[in-house]
Amino acid sequence: MPQVSKETASQIAVAQVKRQKSTEKIDVATVEENRNGWIVRGTCPIDLQGHTWAEKFEVLIDLKGNVKSAEYALL
Repeated sequence: MPQVSKETASQIAVAQVKRQKSTEKIDVATVEENRNGWIVRGTCPIDLQGHTWAEKFEVLIDLKGNVKSAEYALL
């Protein structure tokens, strides 16, 4: 059983995306539990040359609440 709750994992992921992407609007789509922790997926807007685009993210959080990785890709 993870030491970090689903809600806490989501909050940690949102804070990570806010730091890396400098955006306030973050939509969490799913929070999945796996044997190593949590996988949080969602979308956030980014500005590319004056145009707003949607970018998806996936943040892996371990059982202790540490961010193990964060991946981003344009939709």
